[in-house]
Amino acid sequence: MLHRADRLAVTIGALELKNPIIAAAAEHMIEADGVRAALAAGAGAVVVKSTNESSAAKDQLQRAEYLAIDSGWNPVKWDASAPPEVTLATRSGLSPLGFAEWLDEVVHLDREARARSALLVPSLVLSQLEPALAMARQIEQAGLRVLEFNIGTPYGSQAAQQAVATELDPARVGEIVRAMRETVSLPLWIKLTGQSERVPALAEAAFDAGAQSVVMAGRLLGLIPDLDSMAPLLGTSLGVGGYWNLPLTCQWLALTRQHLGVEAPLIGINGVRDGRDAARVMLAGASAVGMASSVMLRGPGVLTQALEQLDAYLDAKGIAARDLIGRAADRRRSFHEMELRTDHWQDFVIR
Repeated sequence: MLHRADRLAVTIGALELKNPIIAAAAEHMIEADGVRAALAAGAGAVVVKSTNESSAAKDQLQRAEYLAIDSGWNPVKWDASAPPEVTLATRSGLSPLGFAEWLDEVVHLDREARARSALLVPSLVLSQLEPALAMARQIEQAGLRVLEFNIGTPYGSQAAQQAVATELDPARVGEIVRAMRETVSLPLWIKLTGQSERVPALAEAAFDAGAQSVVMAGRLLGLIPDLDSMAPLLGTSLGVGGYWNLPLTCQWLALTRQHLGVEAPLIGINGVRDGRDAARVMLAGASAVGMASSVMLRGPGVLTQALEQLDAYLDAKGIAARDLIGRAADRRRSFHEMELRTDHWQDFVIR
């Protein structure tokens, strides 16, 4: 029988994680205490709130707004009382700290993460490439163990010019990742957008250029009209995510696994509410699973609960987390391979 530690352990390339639950970056990871809470909750890795050189990206945080919306598109209270079937719609921004202060804090938090056998992940969002490369050099020189490079924010088309980027061209992704790979030697996790029909091609370009893993896929950009005011909720387009995005995340994971093979480690994000959702994402091909919105909405206890649920599922199945990866994806068949069911459609037409 597997012990819990052996049951939950996974690898992402050369990196070992004590479990596959990643506390992904959002506003609750701006302050050090938020990171500490995620570490105390048991996350295998914690991603700090991203930074870059753009003052416009920092200004965007001061213009940010947040809504939790129920299945009828009605705003509900932003707390743990929100229903499970909730959509989160936000205007977000980057860390308000200057880079030197941000890096100093990340280095201190990395020491605390090591003490808990967890991985602390600094995150950069692309604005302009040369400043990102310079920051990455300093991150590596500071002794940090990995770098997430987010080139797929949902806000690229709506933010101030050169605040953040949403890269949609595989060739461009390859150029960016190759430049980063030539600049630093530490493992690179490249975060990609889901706002493309070419997500597997974007992932392929990132891996070919030297990424150790890709994180797929970021939130979508959407607009929700308000029936009372007849204006967009919160006045503009928003980054949206929720439970409904889980099938989309799983689809991109499965297609990318099919396209690149089983050796390319993927990190799934967007739509995961709990440990059973985490298992679903791993079955679709993820080696690890990011959780952000649900933690920001309900608190760090979500991470502990997700770990308990995932471990219980694995224990009941008698398998380890690493054996879960891609099992559903590898059994996915195309439509023409499915059994013939003559006129079965008629059973679903209401007359």
